[in-house]
Amino acid sequence: LTVSKDKTFVCLFVFHFFRYVNGHAKKHYEDAQIPMTNHKKTEKQEKVQHTVCMDCSSYSTYCYRCDDFVVNDTKLGLVQKVREHLQNLENSAFTSDRHRKRKLLENSSLNSKLLKVNGSTSALCATGLRNLGNTCFMNAILQSLSNIQQFCCYFKELPAVELRNGKTAGRRTYHTRSQGDNNVSLVEEFRKTLCALWQGSQTAFSPESLFYVVWKIMPNFRGYQQQDAHEFMRYLLDHLHLELQGGFNGVSRSVILQENASLSASNKCCINGASTVVTAIFGGILQNEVNCLICGTESRKFDPFLDLSLDIPSQFRNKRTKNQENGPMCTLRDCLRSFTDLEELDETELYMCHKCKKKQKSTKKFWIQKLPKVLCLHLKRFHWTAYLRNKVDTYVEFPLRGLDMKCYLLEPENSGPESCLYDLVAVVVHHGSGVGSGHYTAYAAHEGRWFHFNDSTVTLTDEETVVKAKAYILFYVERQAKSGSDKL
Repeated sequence: LTVSKDKTFVCLFVFHFFRYVNGHAKKHYEDAQIPMTNHKKTEKQEKVQHTVCMDCSSYSTYCYRCDDFVVNDTKLGLVQKVREHLQNLENSAFTSDRHRKRKLLENSSLNSKLLKVNGSTSALCATGLRNLGNTCFMNAILQSLSNIQQFCCYFKELPAVELRNGKTAGRRTYHTRSQGDNNVSLVEEFRKTLCALWQGSQTAFSPESLFYVVWKIMPNFRGYQQQDAHEFMRYLLDHLHLELQGGFNGVSRSVILQENASLSASNKCCINGASTVVTAIFGGILQNEVNCLICGTESRKFDPFLDLSLDIPSQFRNKRTKNQENGPMCTLRDCLRSFTDLEELDETELYMCHKCKKKQKSTKKFWIQKLPKVLCLHLKRFHWTAYLRNKVDTYVEFPLRGLDMKCYLLEPENSGPESCLYDLVAVVVHHGSGVGSGHYTAYAAHEGRWFHFNDSTVTLTDEETVVKAKAYILFYVERQAKSGSDKL
């Protein structure tokens, strides 16, 4: 039996709880193998032939004598009774723990201060997401997306769908490309997960059904090893976009989007087909401008994007904390400038000039042709070296509000005074040294309050804590109304 040393079992011989490393049940088995010196075994010793213990988390039963798991039960169903007893203990402990956490929350001076709205104190309604085995990368992204109001509300308002062949008579439903043999819908499980959050009915929700669908349609994320949160976010958004290109009972998706004025305005960004809520919210357009340094030929192309991946400039990569004094502080503006500044392509990226008819040295520059409603910025903290992938642990200063993107636009004169300002709504943070290890958490703003999402645990926090975080992914929402003059 190879398990974690900290795993808890219960001995069914004396109903004693123990950790695996202590080997309580194994000692019973070993004692039973010792020959009796007086050759007189008691009746009890004659009957004790199997030493059985039960895993307190999975309720599986293991016998040391048989060296195998036990699937049968006694005539009186005693094993099942033990399972039910353990489940009752767990439910009782969970309920007690939930009441304890709520009581601590109510008594906290910080929470009492932050929860005062219009003179009254409101209850914490945030729900955590259980870790299913290194799934913190998924939980951090889900919590961030759940706090992007336009995006989240769209899915929550979708009607529930029954996955079966044929049309669902008498019901308004939607059809997805994932239906058929696989019989899974990412949209439906994503909708259910978002609906479970912010209800206040439980402290943590288990996204098992969603993770199962992820395994089915995203093979890269099968297993329980740590994954990259940004890579997961891109796969998730891309697959949601593909599924949503169906319609409501034959009504095209474009018509549905036009019914929602907040999503249809300036909705020109299409990625892999028709526009959906994914591209309407996160979709922007880049202009990629390349100039041949030999003949001066200019090439332009427009590339749709759902997020921008920004390098942390090399001169800042040794600056790890906000308080270090070795040179200037790295800011988000530095990363954006590095992304959009004119650069000469190196020898491995020579441009095929159509006029010169061969690869030539050239320069490249990005302009933003269209800004999205939600600007997602990914800081490239993981870089491949000769043998491994290193993490850039540099602190990057970022604004909570008033991020001005006007200077990066291709035609800034055509934008309104407020249309280029963005306010932060969520931050994903990677804790640790490597992409295949460490831990992900998220900060997100909800109804004017900042929360820290650490898998099952959700705590209220403040702006001072958020701005000190070493951001990995930043989500900025386009400002709709004047709310201050702070700028980056």
